[in-house]
Amino acid sequence: MKKRIILMSLLGLLLISFPWLESVRGASAQEELSETWDDIGRALRDWAGRARDYFSFSIRVPREERPLISLMLRYRDKLGLSADQVRKLEQVRSEFERESIRRDADLRIAEMDVANLTDAPTVDLSKVEAKVREVERLRADQRLARIRAIEKGKEQLTVEQRQKLQELISESQVTRLQPGSLTKEFVSK
Repeated sequence: MKKRIILMSLLGLLLISFPWLESVRGASAQEELSETWDDIGRALRDWAGRARDYFSFSIRVPREERPLISLMLRYRDKLGLSADQVRKLEQVRSEFERESIRRDADLRIAEMDVANLTDAPTVDLSKVEAKVREVERLRADQRLARIRAIEKGKEQLTVEQRQKLQELISESQVTRLQPGSLTKEFVSK
């Protein structure tokens, strides 16, 4: 009980003295606090976007964005993949992931550049336009790299294995639509 009273007293003292401390520090502290909140907001938006992309359960994922190589590897037994096919698919996936990390870093830097350009007191529209076009080019490059990797992965499969993969994908999409199937999908992973 004593600890609680002391803690509450200290908290009250801190709250009472906060406005006084703020007036001593001046307006620069308010600007600093504002910038910090802006940074936190940007970081949260970035995190939320990544979380949305990662945890997206949407069935309407564009074909080229499905993790097809990972699905091939997950269904290796059902597809009857040879050790050589598995090795090549893992290599394709690894190369794509490595390049994807680089492209993602470049994209994030370009996005930061756009933010810095638009936060300037006077915005140079030609620089902003060039940087936005660079951001979109980087996104397009990433999407095309994904499509190339998937096609490279599909080249490793026989015609029969491709047909079987398509059947397995169709089956998994049907089970996702059924009640309680989300739990089944996580348990089976």
